[in-house]
Amino acid sequence: MSDTTKYFLTEDRMPKAWYNLAADLPGPVAPPVHPGTGQPMGPEDLAPLFPMGVLEQEVSQERWIDIPEPVREVYRLWRPSPLIRARRLEKALGTPAKIFFKYEGVSPAGSHKPNTAVAQAFYNQQEGITKLSTETGAGQWGSSLAFAGDIFGLEVEVYMVRISYNQKPYRRALMETYGATCIPSPSPNTAAGRAILEKDPDSNGSLGIAISEAVEIAASRDDTKYALGSVLNHVCLHQTVIGEEAMLQMEMADSEPDIVIGCCGGGSNFAGLAFPYMREKLKGKAIRFIGVEPTSCPTLTKGPMAYDFGDTGKLTPLMKMYTLGSGFMPPGTHAGGLRYHGMAPMVSSALEYGLMEARSYQQTECFTAAVQFARNEGIVPAPESSHAIKAVMDEALRCKAEGKAETILFNLSGHGHFDMQAYTDYFAGKMTDVPFDDAALQASLADLPKVAV
Repeated sequence: MSDTTKYFLTEDRMPKAWYNLAADLPGPVAPPVHPGTGQPMGPEDLAPLFPMGVLEQEVSQERWIDIPEPVREVYRLWRPSPLIRARRLEKALGTPAKIFFKYEGVSPAGSHKPNTAVAQAFYNQQEGITKLSTETGAGQWGSSLAFAGDIFGLEVEVYMVRISYNQKPYRRALMETYGATCIPSPSPNTAAGRAILEKDPDSNGSLGIAISEAVEIAASRDDTKYALGSVLNHVCLHQTVIGEEAMLQMEMADSEPDIVIGCCGGGSNFAGLAFPYMREKLKGKAIRFIGVEPTSCPTLTKGPMAYDFGDTGKLTPLMKMYTLGSGFMPPGTHAGGLRYHGMAPMVSSALEYGLMEARSYQQTECFTAAVQFARNEGIVPAPESSHAIKAVMDEALRCKAEGKAETILFNLSGHGHFDMQAYTDYFAGKMTDVPFDDAALQASLADLPKVAV
């Protein structure tokens, strides 16, 4: 087995349950709070936006939650996903480290996002919902929900961050191929969108703005619910199928990770791989976890842990998380899926409890790492995933300098086949690193809501 490159699980070994880290954290995750009353919110308060099936998961303290068979049936279209040993990258770096990656780009939408999209579409269909509204940054989530909506017979309306809408026309085309409607955000369709356009007709948009629009649409219709592709507890839960598979595959490779790495925007792909291994860390295993984000949107590395709105229009409940402030407008970098002002409360709690580390990189150094990875391993990474790859290479070179043969596991959360304009800009020398605007951060944080909880 010493020369094996790919580790495959048979379909019958695909996990039958999602893992809930909330059951094992040192303390509780702070509940969402009503922005009007300042009181904790329960499932019934969120029922206008989400089906009860996911709301029960959102607040659950159960360690294991069964994956419904109709969801597992759809998962079988691409799961279990492969675990790959990056032998050629190891050789190129001259490192004694072993590098493994879980490759989620094999899904129909080309990323990890269908793991939760399929689950959310199923629970909405079970409740008799006929339409879903959502937002998307880079388009991975929008195309995933479009795919899942088609599977379960749901109409899907996607508000895509305008800068990404313009940068990634083929993501839009993929959504439309699956039958969804894709609208650039901010749009004139909603009060939230119109308010932004009135202030800035040329707004690039942000995930916070797109969330406001999608939430407004869902709240105004009885037949429509809102679906979120990251951040919330139930989304992180659904993604743990990644880590549970990886554990079985690492056993096949006769290895255990010393370091687990993932990029962080809202937190879902990092959580999907890392949370099952955090369970082992909490049992005493020595594992490092590194969440990697853009220097231009440094939620974990520069933001405070505070209650904040999940959207720019301040329509959502308040969540306790690391945040740059709901009014923060990230620069229009190519890693659209990482341009979010907040971080999943569960991931935020993991950082606050000292279970993980966080670091940030500029986009050009991430693309340099992505190109080297592509030339060694053959897979062109999504811009988001390139942040994880940069951290992997840095850790592998540290191992080389220190003479340590550590094992590194990371999540290659998606391919970059719809992101080639970004690579074109990189090769043409048009890609720049935008200096972080600390004054804009302080202005945004000054508007954080005051919560007594």
